[in-house]
Amino acid sequence: MFVFLCIGADLSMKTESIFSDGHVILHNNYNFYLTIKRIIDIILSFIALILLLPILIIIAIIIKIDSKGPVIYKHKRLGKNGKTIGIYKFRTMVENADEVFKNFTEEQKKEYEEFYKLENDPRVTRIGDILRKTSLDELPQIINILKGDMSIIGPRPVVVKEIDKFGNLKDKYLSVLPGLTGWWACNGRSSTTHDERIKLEMYYIDNQSLKLDIKCFFKTIMVVLKKEGAK
Repeated sequence: MFVFLCIGADLSMKTESIFSDGHVILHNNYNFYLTIKRIIDIILSFIALILLLPILIIIAIIIKIDSKGPVIYKHKRLGKNGKTIGIYKFRTMVENADEVFKNFTEEQKKEYEEFYKLENDPRVTRIGDILRKTSLDELPQIINILKGDMSIIGPRPVVVKEIDKFGNLKDKYLSVLPGLTGWWACNGRSSTTHDERIKLEMYYIDNQSLKLDIKCFFKTIMVVLKKEGAK
């Protein structure tokens, strides 16, 4: 079934998109691809939610035992067409994270402003560090996928300040649904430079297909098991 859909999505060129950088992308029956992709997103995320429920409950309990504060928090990011969305994540920081940030050194603040994360962030809890390295903190985004704010595969959602770093490619970046994982996420993620990230994310946008989505899905599983890229 998947093979048939992948082949079907790689046939006749029908839709053309032109972005602010002047780049033209031809999609193979793009509307059909998006419809099938959305159906797969709903089915797989619903199944995942049911199967992972015991694990989600265990993680929630451990977070509550480990530190004070809510189990899940909602972080504002940019979705498709620049729409502001709240993505769900397991809390990985201490409850007074904002106060700790005020005490950052100038070097730490500079690193955070450039990468929007720290190599050794003092705000991250003990269980939070494990959740980040295993990417388990991202699991609540299954709800975002069911809501239609995200897809399983797509460019990772960015914060408002971060999108300006994409320059004239920002409209193109925001032209698709952000993903729980994506081509950048399964090809280095935090171990890549920002320029490398842009190239990887743009490669996905330029070459969207069910075949690439499936490849990215299984590659992500291998990356998570090997604990590559996530920090």
